[in-house]
Amino acid sequence: MSEVVYDRREVRRARYALAAVFAVHGAVTGSFATRVPWIQEHASVGAGQLGLALAFPALGATVAMPLAGSISHRFGARNALRGLIALWTVSLILPSLAPNLPALCLALFTYGATAGMADVVMNALGVEIENRLGQSIMSGLHGMWSAGALVGSAAGTLAAHLGSDARLHHALAAAVLTVLGVTACTWVLDIQPAEDEEPPPRFALPPKSALLIGAVGFCAVFAEGASLDWSAVYLRDRLDSSAGLAAACTTGFTLTMAIARIVGDKVVDRFGSVRTVRVGGVLAALGGLLVVAAGHPAVAMAGFALMGLGIAVVVPLCFAAAGRSGPNPSLAIAGVATITYTSGLVAPSAIGGLAQATSLTVSFALVAVLACGLVAFAGVLRSGDRDRPKLSAEATVAPIPRP
Repeated sequence: MSEVVYDRREVRRARYALAAVFAVHGAVTGSFATRVPWIQEHASVGAGQLGLALAFPALGATVAMPLAGSISHRFGARNALRGLIALWTVSLILPSLAPNLPALCLALFTYGATAGMADVVMNALGVEIENRLGQSIMSGLHGMWSAGALVGSAAGTLAAHLGSDARLHHALAAAVLTVLGVTACTWVLDIQPAEDEEPPPRFALPPKSALLIGAVGFCAVFAEGASLDWSAVYLRDRLDSSAGLAAACTTGFTLTMAIARIVGDKVVDRFGSVRTVRVGGVLAALGGLLVVAAGHPAVAMAGFALMGLGIAVVVPLCFAAAGRSGPNPSLAIAGVATITYTSGLVAPSAIGGLAQATSLTVSFALVAVLACGLVAFAGVLRSGDRDRPKLSAEATVAPIPRP
């Protein structure tokens, strides 16, 4: 099989194309999240049943993500991403069509499965581009995901305010996002496996290195999930804030994360992954302590903003380190993604359960303790700082044969 050679300009173009794909992926998530109340009413499910159904996206992703490596190996990275991102955008339509709980669970399982597989291929390509450019880009890519999620949620909020049918809203959103995502895939790197390369197993346990890296990601995503789902409740119930101020706290946390991710690559290039995550862990822990000790909404909001700033780049760096931790980057990335998805699923219910048994203050003390884990275990991300050759503007590089 002949190898494609890319110059630096083409690799940079691939970076921007992949950033657009990340934004599309995030926009699907934002579009779905804002219409969950409509979907709940349409499917005639209660709060408990909805909670059960919302576990199925993570379940679907966990089951399907190990398949991403074999799909990429068989079809090549570009075609695999093109097909998977199209499946993911189209799957946005399914939950709003579900008339009952079983159908909703099946729809959300499919929604999560396509999201997870596309996520693995996207991040594997992101690591590949990092290797070729010799500079950090993963934080910025995930920042584009956050920006896309904000745009999708803003459009969804407007649609909900206008009282539009979510089936129509999601059909239109899916059509637009499918076109954008598939078009952007035209310029991503077309990584093909070597002729003598064995296809990866369809299902395999992640390597130990991915488990350690995933543990770091678990701490960050736990703090993220806790803050996203409980920050508004914390301000309302513990500090007697207004509904508008409580909602603004959540929005501020999301914006802080998005901005920090977009500018985070420059910080990582200067200080390295390990030092960046350790400093981030200190900031996140301090933010958690501010939340716990807050006697005024402004103090708590500052604490949540500090947590967002501290954890923003951790997950992108975990994916980058996983992609360089062994001979099968897709498998390692799938392992890390599975752990982080699990953390995002566990965090909201764990915070709620602990709050019911004790208080929300104790729950966020746990978040602060987990943030300290970022400081303690950041060293496992050292593989993300391995030397990468810098390319001149005219230099060319042959693709590394990996799925």
